[in-house]
Amino acid sequence: MSTRVPAADAAAAGPVPSVPRTARERARAEITSEILDAGRRHLATDGAAGLSLRAIARELGMASSAVYRYVASRDELLTRLIIDAYDALGATAEASHAAVGSGDLPGRFSAVCRAVRDWALANPNEYALIYGSPVPGYVAPADTIGPASRVSDLLVQILAEAAARGIEIPAAARGELSQAGRAALAPVLAVLPPGVTDTAIQAGLMVWAALLGTVSLELFGQFQNVIGDKPGDRDAYFTGCVTRWSAELGLG
Repeated sequence: MSTRVPAADAAAAGPVPSVPRTARERARAEITSEILDAGRRHLATDGAAGLSLRAIARELGMASSAVYRYVASRDELLTRLIIDAYDALGATAEASHAAVGSGDLPGRFSAVCRAVRDWALANPNEYALIYGSPVPGYVAPADTIGPASRVSDLLVQILAEAAARGIEIPAAARGELSQAGRAALAPVLAVLPPGVTDTAIQAGLMVWAALLGTVSLELFGQFQNVIGDKPGDRDAYFTGCVTRWSAELGLG
């Protein structure tokens, strides 16, 4: 016999009250948050490769053995910081995307691109953690895949809706993929809506790489003496990039 409460009855009963956390749980959450905050500060001074639980313990006035009760290893700390960074970026992009009317595909695309850049400029150390140089010896676990996909999922959603509306990649940006090229896209094609062609996915991946590359070049100082540094210069350059990328995807 099912004990499931019918939806109507559940709604009438009101929200289920949350179970209050114990003092020990609250203390653990608070100390864990302090460790993560210290980890973010150390990203700014030492970089991801230099992250050290012992150094964090010293900063917080804790014994090293105590820190390990909350974070099992340096790699676990990195994973938590990486997931937090991806989630923060994803939430920012999703909020910007949702603020644009659903019928405005170019506006939604532009909102996502701008959100990525704005978040990166506001959070350079976290951006470097997720899109900078790999940390030697660290292998990101599967837990990071979902958070890492939040922004790209928005762009795939836009591509899928464009395909459903009959929008095609412009001829100038559309090239026939070789058999090897199609094989290379097999993993992503296997999980995408059937209406999104391999040509559209190729174009979308190229635009995604261009977005991250452009943001990275700006953030890491590679635009010095290339793009002007007067107020508005780099904003204007990025706006032009977004317009071109949107056109390459057929969004107009």
